[in-house]
Amino acid sequence: MQISARGDYAVRAALSLAVAYPALLSTQVIAAEQDMPRKFLEAILADLRRAGIVRAQRGAEGGYALARPPREVTVGSVLRAVEGPLAGVRGLRPEETRYVGAAENLPGLWVAVRAAVRRVVDEVSLAEIIAGRLPAHVRKLTALPDAWESR
Repeated sequence: MQISARGDYAVRAALSLAVAYPALLSTQVIAAEQDMPRKFLEAILADLRRAGIVRAQRGAEGGYALARPPREVTVGSVLRAVEGPLAGVRGLRPEETRYVGAAENLPGLWVAVRAAVRRVVDEVSLAEIIAGRLPAHVRKLTALPDAWESR
């Protein structure tokens, strides 16, 4: 799974809003805190607002806030709001892929990859990240001998 700058920025912005919840934060504050381009952040926050993850308030005292408590917002929901489906294969959902011959069983692997990604990002809330308390099954993954090594 490749997480784009857009996805990374969206999760980081959501975490800033989670720390401040239920208070509003301006794009200027979030951009400065997370060291990200403000215009790019504004587009990301617009996607998160359309998805119902954040709410916006206009005016001098305006800004953005999470629409729900941080414990109710998952990383997966944030990523989907800005990136679309979590696992795609050439623009198709894994279950839509069809192959012949030696690759005929490949769709099962693609579905398993999507399920594995969901098992992490859909089961970790913003509140858990902020508290540094990832679910046990996610912590176990980070403790694997090669988890922190690139391949």
